Order: sequence, then structure tokens, then C-alpha cells
Amino acid sequence: MNPFSSIEQIHSALYQKQISTIELVQVFLQRIEENQDLNCFITVDADGALEEAKKADKLISRNEGGVLTGIPIAHKDLFCTAGIKTSCASKMLDNFIAPYNATVVEQLREAGAISLGKTNMDEFAMGSSNETSYYGPTLNPWDTSCVPGGSSGGSAAAVGAGLVVAATGTDTGGSIRQPSSFCGVTGLKPTYGRVSRYGMVAFASSLDQAGPIAHSVTDIALLLEAMEGFDPRDSTSVKMPKTDPSRKTKSMKIGIPKEYIVDLGENMGRALEEAKKVFSGLGVEFKDIELPNSRHAIPAYYVISGAEASTNLSRYDGIRYGHRAKEITNLSELYARSRSEGFGKEVKRRIVTGTYALSVGYYDAYYVKAQKLRRLIRDDFLEAFKEVDLILSPTAPTVAFKRNLLKDDPVNMYRQDIYTIPANLSGLPAISLPAGFDGNLPIGIQLIAPHFDEASLIHAGQLFQQGTDWHQKHPSLGSRNNE
Repeated sequence: MNPFSSIEQIHSALYQKQISTIELVQVFLQRIEENQDLNCFITVDADGALEEAKKADKLISRNEGGVLTGIPIAHKDLFCTAGIKTSCASKMLDNFIAPYNATVVEQLREAGAISLGKTNMDEFAMGSSNETSYYGPTLNPWDTSCVPGGSSGGSAAAVGAGLVVAATGTDTGGSIRQPSSFCGVTGLKPTYGRVSRYGMVAFASSLDQAGPIAHSVTDIALLLEAMEGFDPRDSTSVKMPKTDPSRKTKSMKIGIPKEYIVDLGENMGRALEEAKKVFSGLGVEFKDIELPNSRHAIPAYYVISGAEASTNLSRYDGIRYGHRAKEITNLSELYARSRSEGFGKEVKRRIVTGTYALSVGYYDAYYVKAQKLRRLIRDDFLEAFKEVDLILSPTAPTVAFKRNLLKDDPVNMYRQDIYTIPANLSGLPAISLPAGFDGNLPIGIQLIAPHFDEASLIHAGQLFQQGTDWHQKHPSLGSRNNE
């Protein structure tokens, strides 16, 4: 079985009895074992996966189940999983085993997908390189001297390397799309509220959204169908009709924001122009648009997300669960030492800056102004979508960069999300598609759609992938060069 096969191809092979689910799971578990150097996984649940495979084979033998039955996937390690460690890649939660499943985990399980384990990530989803993990960095399967992107770097690298068919990720400021771009896979951030956040450990509650990572848009559509839907346990979940991936638009107009195409490198600019040619050949019309307030997105995002992180992470106090300092003498020392020992450098940085932005005398100067800028950024998109159906841009300003290059340069690290953050601040759906190479490193392009219009993203993405084969290029795990 080709580990880079599509979900529909694997589904067909399973139901035609060309391979059993147990054999399929063993193939992927073997690939994980052989590629431990990539450090994609924090926890591998081989026993649990094989047990679920037995159940899947029984369903298949009765010709029951669905298209995801028996499909090997993985979950980013901030989705709660009953009986399996959920660490958020942090020492703080190194010993935490959730008593329940996140809604996303449960929905995919009910749809028949089999989880092989929990993937590595930036600690508490704070990072753009997967270098802040307590368990060490994940490596990019195309070039192990480079980062896979973050914070869903483990998920993107695992899919890119063919260790799983698909994986879940979360996107607070680009954490599905940027690593998907770096690892040559397809990643979707749904509209805020489309997918339940119940059981997803929070970083910034008004920005976090779960989504799928896979090889193709068609696979993304199948995963989204299982993941989406209203959840009364999540106060931010929205009652909306499910995405209809079969919906076709007769004509399409795509906007190119002038603010997003300045200072692009030669290869990045060429990939964007080639993408435009592909769409033009499909009858798509292009229009230049303006998103003038997008230049404020990074500072607004880091004030808002830091403030929300400061609030959300205050629950980790060394008392209820998580890391607890030893040999303490009083309660204040317990709080201080547990947090100092449990959190990494980047998490501490964001907690401190977030707490500062919320403090007396600075709340109006920073947090309130950031929220006003957020509204202006959103309004720019709403105005643009009166004239265009979708917006096209690079996913990231560069391809995957070398490990340790930006690790001690937080400002330049934050700039990695310059093209992705505006969609999070606006709650919009966006997808990253493989669109070329710079040397042997993948390039991604991004499409952004109006709220709850994932169908247009899927339609446009499928058209693009029917006219290109970038999503069918995969790394050779021996030499780490594309085949």
C-alpha cells in the first residue's frame, strides 16, 4: 500500500479486501518506527490503534462503515484523548491524561478513522517552527536541517512524510496553514465556530480553530465533513448547514491584495504567478484589492493572543493537575515554582506580555486598541468580499527555514505569520495548497473565503489540484529530496 494514497483509494482497497485494516495500520506504525528521527509523535498508541483496526475490519466484512473507516490518522497533542497523555508539548502537562475525548477526536472516531497517536507541536501552540516543544523539535521531512513550521508541525510533517494519511491541527494565527506550506501538504483553517473547540486545550480562545491536514483538498473535504457541526458544549460553536463540497460556482473572481505581494522572493513570486495562470486557464477572473489594515495584524494579534493566553494558562497552578514543584514551603512558592518549572521560554514570554497588556493603566492603551484594529481588519475583508469571491496570497513569506535560525529572534519568528494572522483575527476560513518548490523545499499558496464558505475553498482548491501535481510530490525519506 502506497502510504501517500488518497482516502478514497485506501477506502477502495479496504473494501475490496486488497488489504486489511490491521495490515494497513501495521504499515503506518512501521513507518513511524522507521522515521523516529523526524520526532513527529509525542505518543504512539499502537495497541489502541490495532484494537480499533479489529473493529474496523469487522465493519468492513459486513460492508458497513463509511469512507473514513480504517483510515490511519493522528491528533495534535492538544486534543484531549481519554486514557492517553495530552501534553500540549509542555512539561506542565507531561503527566496529564484526560478523562474524556475532545469533540473532534470523538467525531473522527465515530466516523471510523483510527488514531495512531498524538503529534508533536510548539508548546501550548505558541510558535511557528515546532522548536518550543518540551520533547524536542520536529524535523522537516523534505530537509531535516529545516523546521516543519508550527505550531502544528508534528501533524504536517507526519502527513508530509507519509506516516499517517491525515492529521488534525489547530490554527490560532496560521498554525495549520504555515506548516502545511512548509511540508508540502494541504491544510484548512475552517471558519471560527465551524468546528467544536470542546476538549481542545485553549491558547487564545477567540482565535483557536481546529482543522484537518491531508495530501489533497478532496481528502480535506472528507475530514471536514466528519469534524464540523454544532456542539452545545462549546459556547463558540455555530449552528450552520454542513459544508457541501459538491457545490460548484459557475464563475469565480479572485482578489489579489497588493499588501500581500510586496517583497516576495523570486521563487515565491513565481509560484504565485504560476498559480494565477492555472486559475486563469480555468476561467477565473482576477482583481486587485486592498486590505490596508492588514499591516497592523501582527501587533494586534500578539496583544490579543497574549492576553488570552495569560488568562487561559493561569489555571496551571501546581494544585489541580499538571506539573507540581517539590519541596515548597508555602502557596505562593508553589504557584511561582510550578509555573517557572512547567512553562518554557516562549510561553513565559507570551504570558508576561499578555498580562502586561491587561494590567491597570495599559488595558486601554494596548488591549482595547488591538481589538479596534481587529475590527478594522475584519471590515477590510468584508468590503473586499463585496467585489471578489476568494482572496489569493502566499501562505508564508518564505519556505521552511533552518533550525535555530529564528529561535532566539522572536520578532522575526512572529513575522512568519504575516499572511495568515488576518484570517484568524477576522474568523475567516482559509486553505494552504502546495504550489511549487524553492530548491527542494515546498511553497504554499493561500486562499481565503467569506465566513462559512468553505465550499468555495474546496471547489477552487480541487480545480487547482486537478490542474497541478504539486500535492502529489512527496519527500524521499532516505535522501529527504522530492520524488
